[in-house]
This record gives sequence, C-alpha cells and structure tokens, in this order.
Amino acid sequence: MGRRDVFVWNFGVFLLCFLLGFAQSAVKTYNFDVQVKNISRLCHAKPMVTVNGMYPGPTIYVREGDRLRINVTNHAQYNMSIHWHGLKQYRNGWADGPAYITQCPVQTGQSYTYDMNVTEQRGTLWWHAHIFWLRATVYGAIVIMPKQGIPYPFPQPNSEFNLILGEWWNDDVEEIVKQGRKLGLPPKMSDAHTINGKPGPLFPCWEKHTYAIEFEQGKTYLLRIINAALNDELFFAISGHSMTVVEIDAVYTKPFSTESILITPGQTTNVLVRANQAAGRYFMAARAFMDAGLPIDNRTAIAILQYKGIPNTVIPSLPQLPDLNDSSTALTYNAKLKSLNSPRFPCNVPLKVDRHLFYTIGLGVNPCPTCQNGTQLTASLNNITFVMPQVGLLQAHFLSLKGVFTADFPDRPPMPFNYTGATFTNLQTTLSKLPRVSKIAFNSTVELVLQDTNLLSVESHPFHLHGYNFFVVGTGIGNFDPKKDPAKYNLVDPPERNTVGVPTGGWTAIRFRADNPGVWFMHCHLELHTGWGLKMAFVVEDGPDKDHAVRSPPKDLPQC
Repeated sequence: MGRRDVFVWNFGVFLLCFLLGFAQSAVKTYNFDVQVKNISRLCHAKPMVTVNGMYPGPTIYVREGDRLRINVTNHAQYNMSIHWHGLKQYRNGWADGPAYITQCPVQTGQSYTYDMNVTEQRGTLWWHAHIFWLRATVYGAIVIMPKQGIPYPFPQPNSEFNLILGEWWNDDVEEIVKQGRKLGLPPKMSDAHTINGKPGPLFPCWEKHTYAIEFEQGKTYLLRIINAALNDELFFAISGHSMTVVEIDAVYTKPFSTESILITPGQTTNVLVRANQAAGRYFMAARAFMDAGLPIDNRTAIAILQYKGIPNTVIPSLPQLPDLNDSSTALTYNAKLKSLNSPRFPCNVPLKVDRHLFYTIGLGVNPCPTCQNGTQLTASLNNITFVMPQVGLLQAHFLSLKGVFTADFPDRPPMPFNYTGATFTNLQTTLSKLPRVSKIAFNSTVELVLQDTNLLSVESHPFHLHGYNFFVVGTGIGNFDPKKDPAKYNLVDPPERNTVGVPTGGWTAIRFRADNPGVWFMHCHLELHTGWGLKMAFVVEDGPDKDHAVRSPPKDLPQC
C-alpha cells in the first residue's frame, strides 16, 4: 500500500469515526408552555400551574452526548424558572435554573431557551420549577439513554416505567404558603401523596385517579422512581415483589435486592423488577418516613401493578411498608448503596482534600412583629439564614457587580457546641443585608460535613448541590468526630449522588472536585426549609483558560 493509499485509508477511517460520532449526537428540542389548567383530584378541582397542561409534566428523552434545547414560554401569572435537577451544566450555569441564583425568572408573557449539553451522564434525573412552591405541580422526568451500542451494566429490561412520587393540596399551594408566612408558622401539610399525579384507591374519587402498569409473566422491568414531593421522604414498596437497585441519581450502583426503598425529595432510584409472581394484581405504595416526631402527611399513595390478562375485579394486596419512624430500615438501606466502580464506570472519589468545610443545620425562631406569636420559624446553615438577592448571583459574579453578595460564608459554625444534645433558649439566626457565599478555588477538592442539630428539633434533611455530583464518604448518628469518624470513611466505592439525606440527629460527609466554574446553589430539598433560609451558594472560580471558565450568557437570558 503506497503513501497515498495509506493517507486515503486513514482519512476514510477518520471520516467514518467522525460521522459515527456525529450520528450518535443529536439536538433534542422541547417546547414547554407554562400555563394554568383546571385539574381535579380527591373530588376537588382547582386551577394550577402546569407545563403543556400536563400533571406531571412531559418526560424529556435524551441520549448521553446530545444537546438539549428547551424553549420555556410563561403564560402563567407567576414568574417562572425551571431547574434540570442533576444535570451538571459544565461552565453553563445559565441553564441551571434556580431563580435569582443563576438567572432572573421568566416573567409572564416572556420566553427563555435552556440550552445545555448532556455530557458523561446517563440514567434518570428530573426537572422542576425552582421558584416559590411551584414545583408542587411543575415537574417531570428526564430519561438519559446511554450512547448507541453501550449496554446497561445490568440485565437488559424488557420494558420500563417512570414513577414520580409527589404531593397534592386541595387548595392553592401559593396561597397556603402565603398564609403560613403571614402567621410565621409552617403552612398546611399536603392532602395526599401521589404516584404519577394520582393518589390511588385510599382517597375519594379514586376511580379516575389511580395509576396502573401492566407486566407480562417472566419479563423484567425497569422502574425509574423519582421523589418530587415537596416536604416528605418516602418509603416505596411493591406487594409480593422484591426490587433490585441498579442506579441512584443517574449513577450506576452495585446491584442489591430489597423489599422497600427510601427516597428523599430530589433523589431518583432505578430498580429492576421481575414479573415472577403468580399472575394477579398487586399494589405499589409510597408513604412518608419521619423519625423526628414532627407532624407530616402520613397518607399512603397507591398504584397498581397488573399482570396481563388479569381482570380488574381481582382485589390487589397491600405491600408491607416500613413504619413511619423506622430509622433502622432507613439507615440499613442507605448503607447498602455503593458505586458500581467498574473499569467503564469508575468511582473517582477524591482521596486528598484541599478544603475542609463543616456546616451545622439548624432550625430557629426570629422576631416577627406582624406574625401570630410575634416570631417566625426560620432555618440556617452555620447559623446564617440565607437572604435571597434581587438579581442573579451568577450574572453578578460574571460581570463583577458590586453590592450583590459577599464572599464570606464561614467554613465552620461561629461557636462549637453539643450539636445534637444541647437545647438552647436563644434560637435566633443571623440575617445579613446581602447573601453570603463561599468562594472555592477551581479544581480544588472539597470535603463538606453536614451536621444536624437539636436547635428547636433534630430532623432529617435532604441536601442538593447544583452543578455537581458528590461522593457520600461517611454518615453517622450524633456529633461528627473529626478525629475518629474519617477513619471509617468509604473511599473505595462510596455512593455518588446529587442529593443526600442527612440523618436525624446525625451527620453526612461528602466530597467533590470543584472543576465546574460558576455559582452553584446548595439547599435543603424540603421546600419548607428552603423557604426558611436553609440554603447557600458556592462561587467556584474560573480555571486557567477560557475552556475552564464560565461561558458568556445567552442573549435571551431573562432580566430582573
């Protein structure tokens, strides 16, 4: 073969590889019309905010490597922003979505196109409104398929279903929140839990509002389970069937079998289920987990798993769900979650830490002359109740605007104390004039210990970090011991997540590499606590060149 022939052959191989790569990547476009529609549940009809008139909203289907463009047009009376929960948005915080953190909201009558790349992620994520309590009704699934020709690292399912767990209020949610804020008290809890927007047969008017799926004997099914509830961690189980957990938060796990799963608001869990039971009808059920003795919606949402050919007259059986306060089952389940850590899907947990952070999680009471008791409930990290800005923090950071935020969020609480044992008479938190953020050096490795406290009450808190996955290297009950507890860390195959539950009266340690420049929100995913100020933001500095710096903002970025 001559030089010319070798050149032609090599060029042909290059061109073929290029075209195959190009063919695998696509631009997926969706139109989201935010509109008010009358929806009925529990014999109550009400106008509520939806996307495309759907509740839950449409599922986004995309493949790893694709570009995703979602055109959001706001026809509702509320300002709107949408967060693509779990998508890393590398250098592209403009598409992340939390209102006043990475963007000003899309105002009534306006549009914004969220333009993002799906890079090195595959699995189940979700999207939801990220302003006020509008995610009560504005949410949906994101299904990221692997690249063409790349199989799952578990048995190929015959089919799959999305199961989105949520909450329903008979009254207008925003009005309920306003009333609670006016009184300085928690708003009224939800009237039902739901599975794909339907409460099921334990509630009135259930005939039209029970979700059902069909199995065929001998086949294997993938269930993509999402907790979109605003304020409740949930147990989920299927009568007569065990589940094999294979993925959490769009990261593959070491498979294990379980009779029930625990899933916090913000988390996703993929399970395989074999249709290997006697042909019949079986209930799938979701019910709250709360081990702190606080009031909660303890009503059970029900859906139906029905084998093909079985008539609807067959009465299903209920699954055995853990008790409401079953801490042991919750801790045991979470301890089983481990990253797959295979050659194709390695677990790149940072072994060396550049920056150690310790954040206490506290509930509190601040003065409020207009409130019912002269006080209002509040929440804080390191005793700081986060104050929301009036413009987007990312825009302020990118344009070096002064007077929008201060970069002095403390690495540790102002005063060490017996975090889970002490009781305090002074429960007042610190309110700053401007939001306080923490500045992180590009590509540095961070360990953050989140410590629950007994300020007002201990409670489990699911924390979500935008822009990143992190590794859950350790967790425990009681006060974190910086001398003894790190020796127990899992630095081999810890679970990789974007949302983690901090146990009641305990702590959780996470690690991540700060390689995504921008402004990234971190907050409790209980909407009640986020509204009370249980949130903060990291400013991750730019890297050494333009390929490691925040991209320029899009031309249609909403203005405040």
